[in-house]
Amino acid sequence: MSKFGSYLKTKSFRNTILLAIGSVIIVVLIAFYSLSYYTRHGSGIPVPKVTGIQIDKALDVLKGQGFGVSIDSVYVLDQAPGTVVEQDPDAGTNVKENRIIYLKIVKNLAPNVSLPDVMDVSYISAAATLSNYGLKIGDTTYKPDIARNHVLEVRFAGEKIEPGTKLPKGSKVDLVLGDGAGAGEVEIPDVMNQDFDAAKFAIKGAGLNVGLITYQGTITDSTNLVVVYQTPMRTDSLPKTALGTKINLTVTQGKKQ
Repeated sequence: MSKFGSYLKTKSFRNTILLAIGSVIIVVLIAFYSLSYYTRHGSGIPVPKVTGIQIDKALDVLKGQGFGVSIDSVYVLDQAPGTVVEQDPDAGTNVKENRIIYLKIVKNLAPNVSLPDVMDVSYISAAATLSNYGLKIGDTTYKPDIARNHVLEVRFAGEKIEPGTKLPKGSKVDLVLGDGAGAGEVEIPDVMNQDFDAAKFAIKGAGLNVGLITYQGTITDSTNLVVVYQTPMRTDSLPKTALGTKINLTVTQGKKQ
């Protein structure tokens, strides 16, 4: 034990310890700088933004900058087929050259959805349910029934269809509604200065139909229209009209919100 203790105090032992510590430090530094060089730490090129453009243009941009591309597809209602809707990594991210950029584009064919059961529910409830399933309402017609403005039939391409029928997502279905057991007249809704879509909704909800649409002035955004005139118009002398009457509308470009 005394000999070992004496050895620990020798210059040879101290040199051995210092050599071992130095070797460990050198190995760590070599590993650190080698890894940093290999991964090009802190360097790279930014990923360009390609969402919202067509896939052909997106491929030109990405491949022109040396990126690889992997493409997946998804159906998005009211989006043009071939539009890039997602990218990974995000735009602006610094990555190494030749990095694979993953894109998701809108595919051409809509997936099928099952027609929900909207029988015997109100027009407003049916509209909300159909929208949740990715379906749209086309024409509405009426026939005698005690359930006023409740769905009696659903039709597609002129044919009556039942709940569970498979339809392409985004399809328009026509609704047959009850007229309230033959109620002869309904109140005319006042849709002046209302948003066009809201006006159509109010007209159909009242048991009436949208008639001729006249566009006034220059229209630059068809999703932002306002009703400036309707006929027949609700007045003190003419508060009601026959069920199913067509309400003609004049619309103009709305102001930006």
